[in-house]
Amino acid sequence: MSSSELLMNLNIKAYNLLQEDADKIAKLIEVQMENLTTRKCPLYEEVLDTQMYGLSREVDFAIRAGLVTEQAGKMIVAKLERNLAMLYEALNHKE
Repeated sequence: MSSSELLMNLNIKAYNLLQEDADKIAKLIEVQMENLTTRKCPLYEEVLDTQMYGLSREVDFAIRAGLVTEQAGKMIVAKLERNLAMLYEALNHKE
């Protein structure tokens, strides 16, 4: 395996791992959207915020290490941020 093939495999693996972590957070957001019966839960919000922070740090590391492009990394985070904003907006409308 050439070094370019190895690097390509690492890039793909890094992106897939980031996407898997993003999917887990998306699932947390989805579950909360489906269960808007509870009022704002500070603990749940803290978990989501912590997960988002952790993912943003993972993405930052992957970008700095040259494993994913800045655009690809930022797209992963931006999509989750939009989902999170929709959740918070829905919770605010419920009050």
